[in-house]
Amino acid sequence: MRLTAITAAFALTATAAFAADKTLDIGVSDALTGGGAVYGLPQANAVNLAAKEINASGGIKVGDDTYMLKVIAYDDKANPTEASNAVRKLIDRDGVKYILGFCCSGATGAVASFIENEDAVMLVGNAAERSITTREIPNLTRTRPPADYTGAAAGTFVAEKGHKRVAVLGALDVGFYASYVDAFEKELNKAGGEIVSREAFGLKDRDMSPQLTKIRGQDPDAILVVGYVEPAAFIYRQAVELGIDVPRYGFTSGSEEQFLRVATSEQMEGVWDLRPTELTLLSASENGKAYHANYSAEFGIAPSPSSPYAYDQTYALKDAIEAAGTVEDTQAVAVALRELSVPDEVVMQYLPVDEKMFDVNGQAYTSNGAFQWQSGNWVFIQDLPSDAAAYSAFLSTID
Repeated sequence: MRLTAITAAFALTATAAFAADKTLDIGVSDALTGGGAVYGLPQANAVNLAAKEINASGGIKVGDDTYMLKVIAYDDKANPTEASNAVRKLIDRDGVKYILGFCCSGATGAVASFIENEDAVMLVGNAAERSITTREIPNLTRTRPPADYTGAAAGTFVAEKGHKRVAVLGALDVGFYASYVDAFEKELNKAGGEIVSREAFGLKDRDMSPQLTKIRGQDPDAILVVGYVEPAAFIYRQAVELGIDVPRYGFTSGSEEQFLRVATSEQMEGVWDLRPTELTLLSASENGKAYHANYSAEFGIAPSPSSPYAYDQTYALKDAIEAAGTVEDTQAVAVALRELSVPDEVVMQYLPVDEKMFDVNGQAYTSNGAFQWQSGNWVFIQDLPSDAAAYSAFLSTID
């Protein structure tokens, strides 16, 4: 009887071992420190949150195997060299085949320049430089739309507000901010408006009073601010301190907490942010509200509006791996990503092209939205005009 019990116990142990879950390492390359960390760190957190949820729900099913996700993250500091080194480490040392994150365009572009030659799949989040998805890289997808896709919609919105003389203050040496402004200007010009001043700042600048004083002398009827959260917050604050009393529009993203580290809510009152329709509780779906609550509970801080780009990447990767039926064949997974419908779990509001989340360029599209700061919160006001299919066709014509 004792022998029978031991035999049964051994059989159960063997069965459990045979059915044991496997581990799939996924990598994150993102800005975890430095100026880009306002975007990169929340993205890395979002990947970890999604991986934890996927594991708790039973992992990724591939044939008879079940894979639990393990996240390996490296800090690329939003620097092209650091990003290249981080991804090389993930691929060459850690054996990672699926790499997520990528908040900032310079670092992302550096990795995109060589990823096609690797046995890996690259999933880009917040980085908005248009050229990332014009290179026809089959193993790269991006969840955030390019900056000029949003800039054109923003220009139409500002023109409809009746503004004719707009001053721009931005990180204009950064390609995706410059392309946003160019697309904005084109639509503003169509309505009879013009950009009367283009003033630049560096992403590490904090005193914008010289540029703002010059802008004040141009007598604009609105200001457009494009740049990272912290310098933008200084601009909004200093514009008030200098008595510049015109509407302020921006392309920054960023949570309330991030802006309030620099400016008071009163100094932010009335500021517009014209950006993809990212996470803001008043515009969020049920998925968005659950994500906000779960992220806040997990990390002790509210998520940044753009962080779900990385969260959504993770669920897209899960569905693509299951559809491809393999974790080893990255080419098959890359193909499956391009055929993917929008996953049920995503947070952002995607506009499918040909009923697919990613178009032929590997690019996803969200709706664009006008958000305004009201009494301490970003409030979703309205959708901006967005034609994902038309922009996708345009993107396909660019070399």
